[in-house]
This record gives sequence, structure tokens and C-alpha cells, in this order.
Amino acid sequence: MSIESIARTVARQLPSTAPLLKAGYRQRERILTGAGEIWPGVIRAQTEKITIAITAHCNLRCMGCKYGRDFMPGSVLPMQVYRDLIEDAAAAKVPAVRLYGGEPLLHPDVVEMVELTNSLGVGCYMTTNALILDQKIDALHAAGLRKITMGYYGQGTAFDEYVQRPGRFDRMVESLNNVRRSYDASKLDLQFNFLLSRRSANIEAVDEVKRFAERYDASIHVDVVHYSLPYFQEGPERELQFRPEDSDNVRRTIDYLLEIKAKQPHLLTESAVALASFEDWALKQEQMRVPCDARKLLWVGADGSVMLCYVTFMLGNLHEKRLRDMLYSPAHHKAARDAFQLNCPNCHCEAASRVEKHGPSLRKYTAMANDRAG
Repeated sequence: MSIESIARTVARQLPSTAPLLKAGYRQRERILTGAGEIWPGVIRAQTEKITIAITAHCNLRCMGCKYGRDFMPGSVLPMQVYRDLIEDAAAAKVPAVRLYGGEPLLHPDVVEMVELTNSLGVGCYMTTNALILDQKIDALHAAGLRKITMGYYGQGTAFDEYVQRPGRFDRMVESLNNVRRSYDASKLDLQFNFLLSRRSANIEAVDEVKRFAERYDASIHVDVVHYSLPYFQEGPERELQFRPEDSDNVRRTIDYLLEIKAKQPHLLTESAVALASFEDWALKQEQMRVPCDARKLLWVGADGSVMLCYVTFMLGNLHEKRLRDMLYSPAHHKAARDAFQLNCPNCHCEAASRVEKHGPSLRKYTAMANDRAG
């Protein structure tokens, strides 16, 4: 059993130890990151989470997403392929998987997938648009699902415009109301993923998501709009993507998020340090040079493709070989080193953990967060 697995077991049994264990983990990672900048050979893959797009089908047409249209169109991960994948992940002591899409609730075997994953001792959570969550939550909860994350794209017509389907905001609200009537926060952890883009970099949008999360006793995770994900698009005339003239709006929004973090620390999932860094991630984009920790990730597409991360470093396809034949192979470790050295499109995936694991970035954004708090 890995140190990380032992730490998670202890944290579950003794929750009061979680902050100390997390601090110890981050310190160890900072030491490794510092060593890796001098001796890249010390960087090796160590998978902590696999994101699995179990289907490319979707019941929305989000402005910023290609799923359900021209990204892996029609692809669905067969149950037997998923079974082999999870058995190999469990054998390798991978701690967690994230069920993703497309819209994962559209997969006919999604409940069986959750049940199998939990039965093998692999932690499992799901990212969904929640439109039909109320129709499946009883079976999913019985199968062991305890955490759900959802994209948040505004209120009312703003949401419907982004997902390009009228009436979907009302359906999502109805679904969430039904879910929360049966499963309170002690039974089901809900998280809204707030997309910080040109459309939402303002105080009013942050207030809206804050009230919405409080309404459902949920947390908020901030996702800065992407510029290199293969399944992401920037909207007509790049209206989602930040531009240099947006700097004042971004700064005010980050300052406000830091105020909320200080007053309600558990509402926002990111640390103040991570939030302070998001201004640079939004405006500098690929010019940010923070070592990547994708060595802890794997991404599986609905077509069976396996990559180190969401963007690049292809390792193989599950229709051709098992995950066990890809995990910790020379190609896997090389991909981890290349990602660490940013020999890639240099996305901002895992931005929060990257700045916290990189000593110079940690010092810079800690000072920035403290200055803004003062």
C-alpha cells in the first residue's frame, strides 16, 4: 500500500488528522518538484486519479464543449472494457476515479460501473450536468456514489444560452431540489464547478454562484477557462477566453473570491494561495511556467484512448491492450517527465496543486494572497 493510500485511510478514520496529512503530502511533493527541476530523472508516474469519459453522448450543447458533436462522436466505453480498466486500477492501488463524459448519466451501465468501482475499493465520484440526476440518484447512491460535481454556467437564461438548450436551467433546479429532498449534505457531497471566463469574471456572477451553492449546501470549485483542451472551444469569436483588457475585471473577481474564502473557508475548495494564482493563469495562459504534476493523472476517452492527462501524451487504447500493460511502463514515466518539464501545450489543468507543490510559486502567491487580505 502506498503512503498516499495509508494517509487517506487514516484521514477517513481520524478526520482531525486530515489537515496535517495534507500538509505533509504537499511538503513532500514540493521537495520532489524542487529535485525534479535539477534532476528530471527523479520524476516518475504515480497515478492518483483516473478521469474516465465513459460516453461522448450529451444532452446539452455547451458553448465551450465539443462533446456530443465533433469530439469522439458516438463513442461509448463498453462495460467489459470498463471492468478490465477498474480491475487493473484496483490491482495497482489507484485511489480514485472520476466518471465523466459527455454526460455520464446517459451511459446505460453507469450504476453498475459505480457499484463495481466501489466494490473493488477504488474511490469514485462523478461529474454530471444533473439534468436527469434525480431519476438515477437512488440507484447510484445505493451503488456507493457519495460525491457529485456539476458545471455551473450562470442562472436562468444565461445558463440556457451557454448550454444552448432552452428550459434546461429549470430542469436542473428541479432535479437538484428532488435530490436534496432525499439526500442531505451528510449523505451526498455536491460541488459546483464555476467556470471563470470573460462572461463570468464579475462580482454579480460570483454572488449568484455563491447563493446557489448555499441553497444546496454545496461547495464551489473554480475552473479557469481553458485554452488547450482538445474537447474545449472558446465560443463564437473567442468570447469565453480572456484578453489583456480583462485584467481589471479578473483582479476584482479574484479579490472578491479571496474575501469569500476568508469569511467562508469551506465554501470554496481551493486555498487562498491557489485563488491568488488564478489571475495569472487566466491572463498569462501558456506563458505560465509552473512544473506540471500530471504524473498523478490518467485520462481515458470514450473511444478507449488512454493519455497521461486531459490534453496529450497518448499511452495506448483499451481496445488493444489492458491498462496494466500501460501503467508505469517506460512510456508512462517518460510522459510524466515530459509533462513536468512542460514539453507540451502547457495547459492550466491542476493549477491549484501545481502552485502549492512548487516552492517559488507557493511563496509568490502566498505573499499575494496575504497582501490582498491585508
